[in-house]
Amino acid sequence: METIGKVRRMKLRDKLSNSPITKLTGLSCNMVKKWPKAPPRDIAPRHRRESPEGKLSASEAAQG
Repeated sequence: METIGKVRRMKLRDKLSNSPITKLTGLSCNMVKKWPKAPPRDIAPRHRRESPEGKLSASEAAQG
């Protein structure tokens, strides 16, 4: 988690490009590209998954 913060800081605050970040951290170019775009893990998702209707839910509503 600390490395993600360092990469984000270098990319967003220090305005470094991917190449210097890869040389400083030893990470691959793909990781440096993906990490600043990824959402932080400690933030809860904004959407809620709806529970799918079961096969019996339509017939239960018709009977009741």
